[in-house]
Amino acid sequence: MASTSAAGSDITGFTRELFMGRLNSKFMHPFPEPKEEDLETLKMLVDPFSKFMENENDAAKNDRECAVDEAVKESLKPMGAYGMMTPEEYGGVGLDHTGYARLVEVVGAHDLGLGIHLGASQSIGYKGIVLYGNKEQKEKYLPKLASGEHVAAFCLTEDGSGSDAQSIKTRAVPADDGSGDFILNGGKIWISNGGLAEVFTVFAQTPQPDGKDKMTAFIVERGFGGITNGAPEKKMGINCSNTTTLNFDDTRVPAANVLGEVGGGFKVAMGILNQGRFGMGGALTGTMKTCMKYAAAHAAERTQFGKKIGEFEMIQGKLAGMATRLYATESLAYAIAGNMDRGVTDFQMEAACGKVFSSECAWWVADETLQILGGLGFMREYPIERIVRDLRIFRIFEGSSEILRLFVALYGVKAAGDDLKPLQKALKNPLANLGAIVGPAVSIARARIGAPEKPSLDFAPAQLRPAADVVEDCAARLGAATRELLLKHGKGIVDRQLPLERAASAAMEITAATAAIARATRAVSRSTDTAALEVSLANGFALEAGQRVRALIRDMTPSSEAGTTIDPLRRDIAKSVIAAGEYPARHPLGF
Repeated sequence: MASTSAAGSDITGFTRELFMGRLNSKFMHPFPEPKEEDLETLKMLVDPFSKFMENENDAAKNDRECAVDEAVKESLKPMGAYGMMTPEEYGGVGLDHTGYARLVEVVGAHDLGLGIHLGASQSIGYKGIVLYGNKEQKEKYLPKLASGEHVAAFCLTEDGSGSDAQSIKTRAVPADDGSGDFILNGGKIWISNGGLAEVFTVFAQTPQPDGKDKMTAFIVERGFGGITNGAPEKKMGINCSNTTTLNFDDTRVPAANVLGEVGGGFKVAMGILNQGRFGMGGALTGTMKTCMKYAAAHAAERTQFGKKIGEFEMIQGKLAGMATRLYATESLAYAIAGNMDRGVTDFQMEAACGKVFSSECAWWVADETLQILGGLGFMREYPIERIVRDLRIFRIFEGSSEILRLFVALYGVKAAGDDLKPLQKALKNPLANLGAIVGPAVSIARARIGAPEKPSLDFAPAQLRPAADVVEDCAARLGAATRELLLKHGKGIVDRQLPLERAASAAMEITAATAAIARATRAVSRSTDTAALEVSLANGFALEAGQRVRALIRDMTPSSEAGTTIDPLRRDIAKSVIAAGEYPARHPLGF
């Protein structure tokens, strides 16, 4: 099923253009989908996989024992679960991005901890070999990894180096014998599969001819020696996912195991993470669907004050909000995957949006499910308690919500201010240059920025005009607010993280709403049996998202009350908290 089409390689991303007040309809419409023959093949994989996850895997047992049952892992190997997207020539299933999203949705519906075990190996652990490995590296490592005989781990994070990937301290220096090999020393923390993996993608600083260090990626085997791991970490959730520290003590890595180029490790790391994030939306739609099953069943069965609780408007409001968020999350996840399959290469911002949006919507849906279930949802023997614990990490790892919002906002600002030559170099890679985007003073002429034409979703049918009108209005507002921020702050825009955060949140809501509209448009055009419902879901999400976006844009604008009052207050309060080292206000009783 792997797609090799480059038909969409000339399509630019959607989210970036929002910051210029534009709606790039080509990214969303027509809503992408695989060929019919690919769908039939996928169905043949999904059905047995679903039955296995439902009947053979015991998520509660995995959680209790803090390990995936060995019999489960052995059964998953011949099903291709460890090599879903690995090319068939190397022993993998060869799924495209859409197929992978669908299969991980099944895993996400049943056991997020098991999903992390599988994903940590193939989605990021050995993804670098698939993306950047040479022929010899692929032939040597991929067959055993795809079969599950070996498990992989992605080793980037260090103590003191999380989102700031370039600040890692682990080093690899050329061996003294002139062989070209490297001697690796350092430590990594919070490594998924760290105690199980035989193969590691390790990032380390390497000396360069100019005397400075640059990050390099290496394929490291446990058998190279000098590798030890700590005991499995005790975590809040995803307990069956093995998480450990790793230490490298004079580990000798052959020159042939450099992944990509010496000094090119940052590009490899970002490429892996960008590729890996897209699948999170698929997995979390599965989780959200499971939550909705429990919530809907309880609302239909539980009686209070002589009525089923599903008859109460507050419960109805919760269920409707859960359904619209799920529809938008699912639409965005498969829009991103489908675009990757049709050859679109400009998807990094959308993948970041999908990761943040899906993790936050899933958290909201799970929390509302627990609220509907009441005390029952709080009990450990009921699955929602585990789901809530498991979900919390998704807003943190593989790029926290905060750093990815900054990523989206800064790239969006770069697009809106392409005429700002002094800032372009630093903005080219915002996450690597957060401290460098403070160059010489710049002046922005209003005439050079200019307001774009009114954005339009002209593909939306009449039934979806309410949603389309909201998206068009919000896109225009975001473009205008971004221009105002640039005019106001110029070089200081990087330090205005509160308005940047709002801009990114607004862009994410608009992106998800547009994906929902495009998907519902397809349903209308085909007169499917759920077309009317999908129209309601898309309209419902867009109308609520519009309220959130307008508030965000109001508060991000420098001329607004928030821009002149609320944000300075927040900065002052935060400084007081940090200075005091605790809550700084005097107790109301005085002692």
